[in-house]
Amino acid sequence: MYTLDYFSVLHDLNCTITEGTSAYPKLGHMFKSMLDNTLSSTIQRQPDGTTFVITGDIPAMWLRDSAAQIRPFLVPAGQDEKLADLIEGLVRRQTAFILLDPYANAFNDSPSGQGHQNDRTAMNPWLWERKYEIDSLCYPLQLAYLLWKETGRTSHLDHKFHSAARVILDIWRTEQHHETDSPYYFERFDCPPSDTLPRGGKGAEVAYTGMTWSGFRPSDDACVYGYLIPSNMFAVVVLGYLAKICRDVLRDPKLEAEAENLAAEIRHGIESYGVVDHPEYGKIYAYETDGIGNHLLMDDANVPSLLSIPYLGYTSADDPVYQNTRRFVLSHANPYYYQGTAAAGVGSPHTPDRYIWPIALAIQGLTTTDREEKLRLLRLMADTDAGTGMMHEGFLVDDPARYTRPWFSWANMMFCELIMDYCGIRVKANDIGGGHRDHHGNQ
Repeated sequence: MYTLDYFSVLHDLNCTITEGTSAYPKLGHMFKSMLDNTLSSTIQRQPDGTTFVITGDIPAMWLRDSAAQIRPFLVPAGQDEKLADLIEGLVRRQTAFILLDPYANAFNDSPSGQGHQNDRTAMNPWLWERKYEIDSLCYPLQLAYLLWKETGRTSHLDHKFHSAARVILDIWRTEQHHETDSPYYFERFDCPPSDTLPRGGKGAEVAYTGMTWSGFRPSDDACVYGYLIPSNMFAVVVLGYLAKICRDVLRDPKLEAEAENLAAEIRHGIESYGVVDHPEYGKIYAYETDGIGNHLLMDDANVPSLLSIPYLGYTSADDPVYQNTRRFVLSHANPYYYQGTAAAGVGSPHTPDRYIWPIALAIQGLTTTDREEKLRLLRLMADTDAGTGMMHEGFLVDDPARYTRPWFSWANMMFCELIMDYCGIRVKANDIGGGHRDHHGNQ
């Protein structure tokens, strides 16, 4: 078990945040409490030296959540070897899980057989769940790259990482041709339609676009149309990261070229098939498409999302199509944007009607250049904690005391990341995506 006191650099960080938010002491108190909660309750060092990170009130590790939970620790890790070791342990654990099954999204800490073992897919006892989500492979590549950039260490970019990178490229290539080439199928029974895939587990029909297919969204809900635009954008960004790793660390020009070529194909697919003309907002990105004429116009709170495009590093915050998309997402034209007496923001079909997600509020703050807007959103998040001192998955826009998931570490750490951003503390500038800006759209 870890505490803030174990890492002296986190004490210094906490002091900086407390000073930077002194006009609103609750923000500093919540920051410290959430950092401590994540360290002491979700991070488990394994006997092999790797790091297993549970998502909170579910005792399993999601590849996506675990990377996001650790992300705020990246900056201080540059000054603390013990903290960097902890993050490297997570990269190694994620790498091992990808090599075990690159189609799985969530894992057990041992081959215990916990989780959704009755799903009709290629389960094994290590897997908690086997929903294929593009972002489950994006987040580990992003974390490995950012650990290198923040600390200078490359020991995690070893032969196992090299093998996992090869596997990821192969999967994304295969899933460009999902209809003909994919071995993946997934069915769950006696469940809502959002928890399973139609057509015998293959998902709705798609045609080739250059994009890569995803069975499920970062909410763990099934895609309506198989090309999930925000996740494909994230793939473009991390393929750029991988190309740099191949060039500067792995010394693998063949894999570097493959990563760059695949990124270009996916980007071309996004821009060719993923942009629609909206009668009110102009050219915007769709959330999903299928390559045969269907588009889903919405956004979901979970990241990758359309709102998070500049945070991911795909394009800059002032990009005209992003700006149009942002206005669409933060309006009632988005079926999952809700406005109530306590708050307004983006929710998800994963949670009840009129519930909005603190993760989306954090992303709204991380993708604006207006510092006062960042503070407004931080205060809103703090004021809607239902007196718990923690973030939740979602809450009712008219009554924050009605919420889902009392312990959801990803949301807690997104709150922490927004506070750090407000105080000018950010991960290394994104040097791949359009605009050459940092992860929050700032110059």
